[in-house]
Amino acid sequence: MTTTPARPPLKSNPGPGAAEVEDGAALLDAVEAHHRRFNVFPSEAAYVAVVLWDAHTHLLDCFPSTPRIAFLSPEPGSGKTRALEIIETLTPRPILTTDVSPAALFRSVSDPEARPTVLFDEVDTTFGPKAAGNEDLRGLINSGHRRSGVVLRCVGDGGTQTVQRFPVYAALAMGGLGDLPDTIMSRSIIIRMRRRAPNEKVEPFRESTNAPEGHALRKRLAAWADTLREQLQDATPEFPDGINDRPADVWEPLLAIAEAAGGHWPERARAACVQLVTAARANDKGSVGIRLLTDLRDIFNGADRMLSADLLGKLAELDDAPWADLDGKPITARALARMLGDYVTADNDPIKPRNIKTGSKSSAKGYYASDLADAWLRYCPPPSQESATAATAATAQVRALFPVADTPGVADSNPLPTPETTRAGASPR
Repeated sequence: MTTTPARPPLKSNPGPGAAEVEDGAALLDAVEAHHRRFNVFPSEAAYVAVVLWDAHTHLLDCFPSTPRIAFLSPEPGSGKTRALEIIETLTPRPILTTDVSPAALFRSVSDPEARPTVLFDEVDTTFGPKAAGNEDLRGLINSGHRRSGVVLRCVGDGGTQTVQRFPVYAALAMGGLGDLPDTIMSRSIIIRMRRRAPNEKVEPFRESTNAPEGHALRKRLAAWADTLREQLQDATPEFPDGINDRPADVWEPLLAIAEAAGGHWPERARAACVQLVTAARANDKGSVGIRLLTDLRDIFNGADRMLSADLLGKLAELDDAPWADLDGKPITARALARMLGDYVTADNDPIKPRNIKTGSKSSAKGYYASDLADAWLRYCPPPSQESATAATAATAQVRALFPVADTPGVADSNPLPTPETTRAGASPR
């Protein structure tokens, strides 16, 4: 993580007689203490992210995007709803719901002056494995991540209809079981909730007593936000090393607010950013296609070609993999070819099975590592050092197993590029 000194907090310039400016760091500390009374989050990073997310909802128009925040767990009773209930007391114009249609959502958020903070509980019933997909709602949620996001709708009757743009930029927090669609996950800060252990104690939350305490903090957050609005319009926060692309979009508002608050918040925010982004990457299962490519890379393990029958057998043997029960049956050669056909070789040709000699006069269908190498490089996460070393050592041993097929354009040897040769030579296209 970058170790340069934290920047001083941004200062507002109140005129004569103006009220004293809120100490941002102390205010965020108070919001964190409020959460800690009622929520048990899985890490210090989670508290930091949630507090900064609360604050950012008061400053949406200062930033080009708003991160979604998702409280996810494998089992119910893990504190997701309570997290949303506490956020409800701290954010502007909250709407807590367990069911919303695309039309109702875009109508709710399309007025910038009355734009709510949407708190969507039990989101797994909308996007989970038993749900119908809800592509319209997913697209709307994704569009609303950017300040420029809109949906287009026809307005009017019959021949007088016109196309109207509805802005859908709005803050969104979610709670649910399992995971969400990949496109939503990539726009979200993921908090993996757990059931409380016996030694983890929280206060019971009482709406009549405790909600007004949160509302008082909400007013303070709103007043503090008003003193920062002008400075944050052009804020360029310091990102930790390795945080770029979509994670940088997600974390930019939170890091900027932490720098505005000062104190220990910039350092804590950057540390939380690294921890939660790293955890999200480690838990990213990717698409089924990327999972297939990654598993094939591990199975090849340095071999330059393998028969389809051998690949299918090894895929089916993998623990925690879908290949033994893909649509109710083990993956077939036809399914393997269809899935790999969506990717291309370094020469931009679809990946296809080719003939591989298995004896002096016989051959069978299989795949060459050289055909898969470009897709491995582009789509798969980097291999571990252990698997990379094993792949390099195994290459020479495996080459002798199969003679080259009588296929035009196939060289005498097609070794799988190792991470070392990839870094030294080929670069991503």
